[in-house]
Amino acid sequence: MPSPIRGSRSCAIATAHLLRRVLRNVRATDVTKLIDKVQQVGRRLVAAQPKELAVGNIVRRILGLIRVEAEEDRDGEAGGYGDMGIESRNTTSTTHPNSKTGATEQRPPLLAPSTSYAVGMNAPAVTSLFSLLPSKGASPLSTPGTQTPGGESPVVAPVSSTPNTAQDLRAEVIEGVQEIIDELNQADDQIAGYALDHIHSTEFVLTYTPSMTVQKFLLKAAAKRKFTVIHAEPLPNHYRAENLAGNPNTGPNDDEGNSERFLTSLTAAGVTVVLVPFSAVFALMSRTSKVILDTHVILADGSLVASAGATAIAKAASMHRTPVVVLSGVYKLSPVYPFDVGALVEFGDPSSIVGYDQGSLLGSIEVKNPLLDHVPANLVTLYITNLYVGFHLSFHREFGADMTFRGGHAPSYLYRIVADHYRSEDMHFMGSESE
Repeated sequence: MPSPIRGSRSCAIATAHLLRRVLRNVRATDVTKLIDKVQQVGRRLVAAQPKELAVGNIVRRILGLIRVEAEEDRDGEAGGYGDMGIESRNTTSTTHPNSKTGATEQRPPLLAPSTSYAVGMNAPAVTSLFSLLPSKGASPLSTPGTQTPGGESPVVAPVSSTPNTAQDLRAEVIEGVQEIIDELNQADDQIAGYALDHIHSTEFVLTYTPSMTVQKFLLKAAAKRKFTVIHAEPLPNHYRAENLAGNPNTGPNDDEGNSERFLTSLTAAGVTVVLVPFSAVFALMSRTSKVILDTHVILADGSLVASAGATAIAKAASMHRTPVVVLSGVYKLSPVYPFDVGALVEFGDPSSIVGYDQGSLLGSIEVKNPLLDHVPANLVTLYITNLYVGFHLSFHREFGADMTFRGGHAPSYLYRIVADHYRSEDMHFMGSESE
């Protein structure tokens, strides 16, 4: 039996590939049926991995992509029926007899949105900016502002455009899904591009858990900066032989790398690496310049779910006023709020803590091995994502430096990114089921 796919990035890529295949094979005649099909498959994927919120994030983004493409198609079809032909009806001048003189007077033409008030004042006609902009469906032989010898604007019949079929819509959506897949593959490299803005020479950087995102970030900075990495041992779930062999029951982020490869790559790049036990984190936090963490998922309120032990490190950093920087791709940002924190925590095999050979001890205690921790938003200083944005950290002014960091987001700003990436109609696509 093949092992299940684990890790936010692996699940996100697998979800995008599967939904792209569904879009290619679905036989839908309208947008509603296409959305219903994606929602149906998305519910099954989320139910299969309820702890992997990145699956639901990708489903929401693809649903939003379908809605956007459908709205653009509708706007394109209606674009040729805007104000065309209005001038011919509204700018036609009429005559009426004068009751006093008996002469025939000409009534000023009625003003249309594209005409000027100067037309009714016997002044030269002025064409507004709106009539200069070509609209879809307009005849290429007509020129804005031209009139017939009788003073009337010609009636231009809108050119009927063939509406996009469901096949055309699917092609556009599939192309958008491919862009999402490319974004997932490039997220770590884009985050690493901001490394030189956040890591400086002679700094002591504390890391935790073997993350490919953190590894590329530090290697990018090591190309031009000399600094020291203090790596805390993430026992018991990341240093066991089963984890290095790819056992899916040991940790949630095994697809992102292992500790041995993580430390070896940093040492080969010339970075001084100090391996310390987890119990020494609080004692060394006073010497640490900043803490860099990877995350499993980011929640809408600015909190995050990371490997077990991340909360203790973040609290120790808060006690010593040490900045906590979290690296994450946008695909890990979820619109879910942590109303039930216990539902977000995943537990692993307790035998990695207490072996089954200790039978007398197992009969007296209950052993739990949490794989994930929930870190509140007030313990996080900055999020670095693959989105470009400038962010200013105020605590640097205490040291006389006025620095603006690229790619950084304050925890309080994440709600805005959620609103930009997910449609409100797709927030609860699971319906009454729990996500």
